[in-house]
Amino acid sequence: MDRDSDTVFIGGEWIRARGPQRYEIISASTEEALATAPVAAAEDVDAAVAAARRAFDDPAGWAHWEPERRAAVLDRFATALDERGSEIARLVTSQNGMPITISSVSEAVFPGTLVRYYAGLLRDTPIETERPSMTGGTTVVRHVPIGVVAAIVPWNFPQTLTFFKLAPALAAGNTIVLKPAPETTLDAYQVADAANAAGIPPGVLNIVTGGPETGAALVEHPGVDKVAFTGSTRAGRIIAETCGRLLRPVTLELGGKSATIVLDDVDLATEVGKMFSCTLVNSGQTCMLGTRVLAPRSRYGEVVDAFAGLVGMLPVGDPFDPGVILGPLVSARQRERVEGYIARGRDEARLVAGGGRPAGLDKGWYVAPTVFADVANDAVIAREEIFGPVLAVIPYDDEDDAVRIANDSAYGLGGTVWSADPERARALATRVRTGTVGVNFYNIDHHSPFGGIKDSGIGRELGPEGLASFRHVQSVYLG
Repeated sequence: MDRDSDTVFIGGEWIRARGPQRYEIISASTEEALATAPVAAAEDVDAAVAAARRAFDDPAGWAHWEPERRAAVLDRFATALDERGSEIARLVTSQNGMPITISSVSEAVFPGTLVRYYAGLLRDTPIETERPSMTGGTTVVRHVPIGVVAAIVPWNFPQTLTFFKLAPALAAGNTIVLKPAPETTLDAYQVADAANAAGIPPGVLNIVTGGPETGAALVEHPGVDKVAFTGSTRAGRIIAETCGRLLRPVTLELGGKSATIVLDDVDLATEVGKMFSCTLVNSGQTCMLGTRVLAPRSRYGEVVDAFAGLVGMLPVGDPFDPGVILGPLVSARQRERVEGYIARGRDEARLVAGGGRPAGLDKGWYVAPTVFADVANDAVIAREEIFGPVLAVIPYDDEDDAVRIANDSAYGLGGTVWSADPERARALATRVRTGTVGVNFYNIDHHSPFGGIKDSGIGRELGPEGLASFRHVQSVYLG
């Protein structure tokens, strides 16, 4: 086992959790127990929020530091994260089965990069600006931290999505209580150690572990000033209802069922391989993936064959093997969920690839990458987020029909348009109702806002907009 812990991180120290319950962290690839962690009780959440409140209210504390002083600590935090990067990648892969080739970048490199970006943005973004008042005086517009932030993150990209929240929230001057997913807890311990090594003051970052009950206690806590959540739409609705009742600011990055629109001029031989990263990466356990593949009727059979050929060539297996492209799903429950959708798909459409478990992998929660053809856009496998390596190839008649189908979804998070003519693809991309969309590729840019519309969430993370979401705006009227 990597670590058995009875502690939570509060006020800059590891203290014994008050709750008696513990949970096991299980390896997705071996099904073996890696460690145990405590289920933080309401008393633990109270203590964590109180520590964050004391740190925020301290008149000489983090929220009141000059930007340069705070940015210097964030730079040290980024360095401390980098120093722990290889271990963080190992822990993430051992827990959720993410291929090490992905975790060595997204989970080991991206956090430090994002912290440095917000440290730089903090230095370059004025806290106060002056505007001439229409009544003849001056108004000072101040950008001030919100307060205590509850950050709740999922298991699929645990470090990346943690720092979507931590980096801008810390830069803005807030204090934080972080709750990692129970499936990926061990990597969060490394974040706490890095914070202490960097000199982040006690109470500025606190970590409580547990499941939905711990998260609910945090969301509902009267001492929390904002909630930032990434996870399922179902859980997001509950959080939104709570925050609405409490008039509490909330950022929600939720599910997706995005469209990969293949136009009729695409060179499939060269482009289909590039589509992997926006359709199946991390075994489909990625919110913005375009798992609805929209193909023109004039080339429908070619597109179906191209994707069937693609998934047939993807190495599936031990996520620590650098030659492996697809690892297991995160848990037995997740595999059962995905297999349930595959069973439904057999009744709704034509299975052309995958549909079962890979041969020779007796341990681990593996599912073979799967492609369905002849899918109607009103089929369950086209409407609901599966969160597994399952693609639904849907035919369309012309560009207007493609846009109609792409937008006929409860979700609106990602999407791509593929064409030999980039300008044609760009023009069509602007018609897709979604928070983000790529032209002939998809890659989240941390300089630019990320988030969804409709059932995919509320608010934006990343870029200057991500920093602004963790600040209040105050107007001071001067005569």
